[in-house]
Amino acid sequence: MADTSKQYDIVLLGATGFTGKLTAQHIAEKLPTSLRWAIAGRNAKKLDDVLSDLTKRYPTRTAPAVEVVDQNVKELTALARKTKLIISTVGPFHRHGTPVVEACATTGTHYIDSTGEAPWVKDMIDKYHDLAKSTGAIMIPQCGIDSVPSDLIAWALVELVRKKLDAGVRDVVNGVTVFDFKPSGGTLLTMLTLLESFSFKQLGTSMRPFGLSPVPRPRATATRPGTLLTKLFGYFRHPDIGTLTSWTMAATNEAIVGRSWGLFDGGKHYGGSFRFGEFRKVRNVVVAMIMHFGLAFIASLVAFPPARKLIQKLVVQPGSGPDPETTKGNRLEYRAVAVADTSPPRKALAKFSYEGDGYYFTGLLLAEAAMVVLEGSDKVAAKQMGGGILTPATLGDEYADRLRRVGVQLEASML
Repeated sequence: MADTSKQYDIVLLGATGFTGKLTAQHIAEKLPTSLRWAIAGRNAKKLDDVLSDLTKRYPTRTAPAVEVVDQNVKELTALARKTKLIISTVGPFHRHGTPVVEACATTGTHYIDSTGEAPWVKDMIDKYHDLAKSTGAIMIPQCGIDSVPSDLIAWALVELVRKKLDAGVRDVVNGVTVFDFKPSGGTLLTMLTLLESFSFKQLGTSMRPFGLSPVPRPRATATRPGTLLTKLFGYFRHPDIGTLTSWTMAATNEAIVGRSWGLFDGGKHYGGSFRFGEFRKVRNVVVAMIMHFGLAFIASLVAFPPARKLIQKLVVQPGSGPDPETTKGNRLEYRAVAVADTSPPRKALAKFSYEGDGYYFTGLLLAEAAMVVLEGSDKVAAKQMGGGILTPATLGDEYADRLRRVGVQLEASML
């Protein structure tokens, strides 16, 4: 970070929101004291409250500057010109996120966010990927709990199989074995309002497995084995993971992994037959069917505007969320099995886990990704790609190593 041509290294936009506050805490506690950073948002009073809290929590650490900005392209472009990188936690992103993406793509400012809104990400790719690539802006959406664990576990398996077998990967099944985290008010609002901005066709296009890929999807083997009956009832047995069923975050995570597939050498590095599927591990078939049909019912319910409005009145308000003191013992664990494209097929197993508050975890993921973009070597794939709208996996080994140093476990081995 020796370059001082910009006023800041990082600006955290949305610092007064639930995820934003926790991201600020990780930056203040863990990132270098030499970091020049700022918190930004629309409400000066709330920003001052965040600053006061950070000063009390970390009296020996560097306090951030404060930037008050409205969510319009003009003011955000001026902000982007002041900094090397913007982290955005301003959601719902389909309502508030586009102006900052445009500002960063235009000015060549790097950008990372916490969205999980695949339809909006597709819209941003269509509008700003080429522009960002031309200006050298590295832009990584879905760099929080959506979709870092899924993207990195798939990447780790691909790298292992390439190293050990010099082969591509035919199939990855990712099982979410532990997931204690609860949604914040902002997350719930995002889920309820997506249908107000995007059609069912747009949702379906962006959230299919290779809907965000820069190259066409491959011919692939199925990731959900079993008979027609097991597929109808939403479960199957995986020999190395257990009973698996439908999972709420699967579609958006699968779309990001599919984009990573296409970004790495047009799909050749991952493999021409690559396919990734994500599922929830459950105790037995009964639980699997309850979860599968429960998710189907909820999806049908929120498709109707009156139901969405009623639910929206009942959910937690944006900016609020679970008390971090009650979530310190929470855990997340993914276990994924890859089948190599070899004859006979060989398998590999990867595990991604973290213990602690889920929203602090997203803040950690954002901040550590920012440091790889700012300080990473020229070997980082995102830098070799020259910018554009990329994925967490393009940050590679240096990102994985940083995450391991702050409590994440990521390991892969051949079976």
